[in-house]
Parts: sequence; C-alpha cells; structure tokens
Amino acid sequence: MKLTKIFLSLLIAAIFTNTAPAQLKLNGAGATFPYVIYSKWFDVFSKENGVQFNYQSIGSGGGIKQTIEGTVDFGATDGPMSNDQLKQVKDKQDSEVLHIPTVMGAVVVTYNLQEAGKDLHLSPDFLAQIFLGQIIKWNDEQIAKINPGKNLPDESIIVVHRSDGSGTTNIFTDYLTKVSKTWAVNVGKETSVNWPVGLGGKGNEGVAGETVASVIYSTQ
Repeated sequence: MKLTKIFLSLLIAAIFTNTAPAQLKLNGAGATFPYVIYSKWFDVFSKENGVQFNYQSIGSGGGIKQTIEGTVDFGATDGPMSNDQLKQVKDKQDSEVLHIPTVMGAVVVTYNLQEAGKDLHLSPDFLAQIFLGQIIKWNDEQIAKINPGKNLPDESIIVVHRSDGSGTTNIFTDYLTKVSKTWAVNVGKETSVNWPVGLGGKGNEGVAGETVASVIYSTQ
C-alpha cells in the first residue's frame, strides 16, 4: 500500500566554505533509507575527486541532532528540519543550513502473513486502528469483510515500527493523523512518537529484519 512520495533532504551546514581542501574528508549521519545509494555515490565521487566520506546510517533524528550539535559536516533526513531546529543551529554555530533534495522514495506498509497470500487489503481507517491497538486479530470481522475469500487466521497482529528518531516515522505518522482523528489527538506526528502498541526496530534494517509470524510495519 503506497502512502506518499517524499523527498529526502541532505542537510549541508556550510561544509564547502568551512572545510579546508587539505582535509578532503566529510563526516555525515542520518537517514537509513538512502544509505545504500549514498554509499555508491560517495564511492564514485571519492574515486574521481579524492574526497572521502564517512556516513553513519543512524536515522533522521540522529542526523538532525548531530547537525544541530555541529559534530558532522552534513546530515540526512526524510523530514526537513523545523524552524526551531534551524534556529538552534544558528544559535549554537552561527551558521546556516541548506536543504537539498537528493532522493525520492515511498513509505509503504507491508505484512508477513503466509496464510493470507498476496493482495491483502487494509483501508486507511483499519490501518490506523491496527497501529492504535484497536484491531488486534487478523481475522477481525472488519478486515474479513473487505477481504472475502482470504484465509485469515485467528492470530494476533504484531505491529513493528521504528524505535529510533526517524523520518519514516514522521512521514507515516503524518499520514495517520490525516486519516484518523483519534491518532491525531492521542499520538500525533513527529520523528519519534509514543507508539500505542508494537515492537521497535532500530533503522529500516531493524524493522525489516523482524521475523515474527504476523507483522505490519512501515518502511521505505
């Protein structure tokens, strides 16, 4: 189920004006989603220009935090920095942050339920109820009604979500606030939220690596 397309922003804190040519090394941290393509880009650029990159795939929240603290030359995040966060950079470092779109991807919801096979349908409202812990069984009558003929077992739905500060979380919870007033009032949207139910995985790799039998999770 594709929810929305997003732009990933590379946050560059005056690296080209403050980094001496002799250093030839840039340190960055942030979003896990673009790590694979960033690694390829950095490798190619390094071979052609001699500039070395050290990028830590720690999640968008970590990238923003380290950008604010000035411990990296650039950060990556799925959700742009807020005006308050930009002000923190200005106050602490007296420097400006540029948001530069680098990659476009999509946030999706996937499930691991062999009995149901492919093409299990979940409406936006049911999806919100699942993440709120209001729909807890795969054979719930609401799910069964929009999936006639599907073999839905009497098993608990185990929600898996990001445990770290995440742009994916920001995008997904923003979607849930738009489709569910209950979610908007009780949980809201942010890079890190108090999830009502579920297991947490660090990074998209950690979420995708969960092997429990019945899973719903948001990833990129």
